[in-house]
Amino acid sequence: MRQNIFTKFPKTFWVANTAELFERLAWYGFYMIFANYLTKSTELGALGFSQEEKGWIMGVGTALLYALPIITGTIADKLGYKKILLLSFSVYMSGFLMLGKATGFYSVFIIFLYIAIGGALFKPIISATIAKTTTKETSSIGFGLFYMIVNIGSFLGPWFTIPLSKISWYYVFIFTSGVFLINIILISFFYKEPDRKISTNKLFTDIKSSLNNITVALSDFKFVIFLILIIGFWSMYFQLFFSLPVFIDQWVDTTILFNKIHEFSPAFADLIGTAQGTIEAEKLTNIDAFYIIIFQLIISTIVMKMRPINAMITGILIASIGIGLMFLSMNSIYLVFSIFIFAVGEMSSSPKITEYIGRIAPKDKLALYMGMSFLPVAGGSFFAGILSGNVYASISDKISILKTEASERLLNLPEISEKYTQTDFIHDFLLKTGMNSSELNSFLWDKYHPYNILFIYAGIGIATAIGLILYDKFLMSKK
Repeated sequence: MRQNIFTKFPKTFWVANTAELFERLAWYGFYMIFANYLTKSTELGALGFSQEEKGWIMGVGTALLYALPIITGTIADKLGYKKILLLSFSVYMSGFLMLGKATGFYSVFIIFLYIAIGGALFKPIISATIAKTTTKETSSIGFGLFYMIVNIGSFLGPWFTIPLSKISWYYVFIFTSGVFLINIILISFFYKEPDRKISTNKLFTDIKSSLNNITVALSDFKFVIFLILIIGFWSMYFQLFFSLPVFIDQWVDTTILFNKIHEFSPAFADLIGTAQGTIEAEKLTNIDAFYIIIFQLIISTIVMKMRPINAMITGILIASIGIGLMFLSMNSIYLVFSIFIFAVGEMSSSPKITEYIGRIAPKDKLALYMGMSFLPVAGGSFFAGILSGNVYASISDKISILKTEASERLLNLPEISEKYTQTDFIHDFLLKTGMNSSELNSFLWDKYHPYNILFIYAGIGIATAIGLILYDKFLMSKK
């Protein structure tokens, strides 16, 4: 029976899923390590940017990626899916090659915005292709396969790029560009344009109409309040990529987890760890995607009979607890469990957001409302950038804290620059204070409490859940 259903999917369905697999593999292979690439010391091949600069680059760029599909979907409908997919992968490929050579803040910022445009061109087309190549009979399995492919690609990506970054960061960008070249070949020869309604209007007219439709949707007061509340969830969620890899790299002792794994399986510990007996921050963060692949079906089954908004509230509260625990301890074993708690909350809430929008949307405006679901993701990523930039820097950034401590001790260390790197600064601090790295970490942790960032990140999630409770009780209960 299952085999019969699989044979009912046309070739373009499988081509689209393959392209999605490669796109997610390339994107998350880069995105998972991007925060540390931006902020780690320059002699390691990274850029040595401040947390504030990282926050602006990642926050604004990711926001653009999720805001533009409202327009790029209209462009694809007008000009053709295949043309726009090829344009998207060309932008991706050229953008990553340029990003690997850029070293200044403004050049990296502009190139990442360019890459975000490539992502915005891609994002609505693949979803639309899946919708147009499935039927009422096959859509449930079709979108289930699609979601599984998304998470498999997201999980696998960093396993390719992390080893490459240890050789040269530029190899990461070459690899990523090469994956998009494969997608260009795949789409050029195997993608067949699905049937679609082609507008006879000029492109500008269609774009103007799309913007007018957005205005119509945003005139729905209750819908706008819901979108604003969900921004809080996404602001918390994006810290998984914006803040957590940096926090792990700066504060968490991953040798504890490595040694514990080594006791049970030395071969597996050597596979996932480093020669120094540590585990890279990005591999730990990537456990979230692994949990989703394994447990999404179970969690979806559990919350299936719940009201979507109740599932959202419960999931967001669980995710808030999880993200708070992520930043609570320097012990990497606790981190693995806290990421699991966060993943359970994510799996419970994230799919329900789209389902809820589908439930509250007027029947004649369903597609319009569903398209608006990208807006809180864009808003969330923007605010996540601010939180992981200015806020993280003031509370948790190890380099910022070290500068404060050096100033208090009157150590007169040089300013960090291209010639005097973060590593030089830390080395000289250790020499002048007589501490080793472990003693320094413990001292700074106890004196400056960098874990206090958890109250902000978890607080945003809890406030979002409370807001949804009030929204459901006082706005949606009214007839």
